[in-house]
Amino acid sequence: MQFNPMGSGVLKKLLGGLLFLPLVALATQPQIVTSIKPVHSLVAGVMQGVGEPLLLVSGGASPHDYSLKPSEARAIDQAQVVFWIGPDLESFLIRPLDNVKNKVRIVALLDAPGMTVLPLREGGAWEPHGHEHGHDEHGHETPEDGDDHEHEHVHQADHDPHVWLDPVNAIAMVRRIMTVLGEVDVAHRADYQRNGAALIERLDRLNQRLATELAPVRQQPYLVFHDAYQYFEQRYDLDAIGSVTMSAERRPGAKRVADIQARIRDLQVRCVFSEPQFQPALVETIIAGSAARRGVLDPLGAELPPGPDAYFQLLQGLAASLRACLSGV
Repeated sequence: MQFNPMGSGVLKKLLGGLLFLPLVALATQPQIVTSIKPVHSLVAGVMQGVGEPLLLVSGGASPHDYSLKPSEARAIDQAQVVFWIGPDLESFLIRPLDNVKNKVRIVALLDAPGMTVLPLREGGAWEPHGHEHGHDEHGHETPEDGDDHEHEHVHQADHDPHVWLDPVNAIAMVRRIMTVLGEVDVAHRADYQRNGAALIERLDRLNQRLATELAPVRQQPYLVFHDAYQYFEQRYDLDAIGSVTMSAERRPGAKRVADIQARIRDLQVRCVFSEPQFQPALVETIIAGSAARRGVLDPLGAELPPGPDAYFQLLQGLAASLRACLSGV
């Protein structure tokens, strides 16, 4: 058989093209992993038109005790960057990230420059006159609370990790995301800067709109299911006076339920808010016989489709739920 140099050249070009395609795809799609939906939303907004980050904790799963799927563990191992809030929130990621810290860039957004980080509040009741029951309800648990082992799996947090519920903090997070993505993917730095600038403007408008919408209900007292909303409450000067339980994974004991019912009566609490992933029966029990109404707040966007709009839908949903329940409409 005769050697055909023309055919050989064509074959080389074809093979070269095939070999080049995955490299182009790899360069075009940086491998970015995010922990929770609000973080994913902000990263997706900065990455629009370039690629899509992977979301680990979707639906109603808890970031405190999530179990990684094998495919997600592989994605972390192969990632260029992992964005998370930090060990105080996504404790399930502490060990997996420690295993890849020498080859994957790990970005804890709780530490982003310009963030307002608040200390944890004392237990479930934090109104100024709410300490008359002593320490039993403030973290020194009794057996009836059924939480003897709670602190074994909780990273000992000094700060409240729910930082994303303040849109001014979200702006600081976006600035950090822009910087990191521009460093690991220089080819698309201009895209990240442009997307991030537009996202910051949108977050600023959201903050102004929420302040206007929530102003009429600022003086209305309410209880939340667990203490996840401090950043939102402080940003908009809301009158939350306590939580049903000190952590989302713990059911309160009979004494605590009785204390909460007394507080609802004494402080004329307008609303008690449950969360989508928890059964509302407990809240119904707590408000029985009082004038308080039940509402629903969703700090993670459990029922929202992931993507660049999820963060905005999450905060607008919180404001709408608060306003509807507290104003009685």
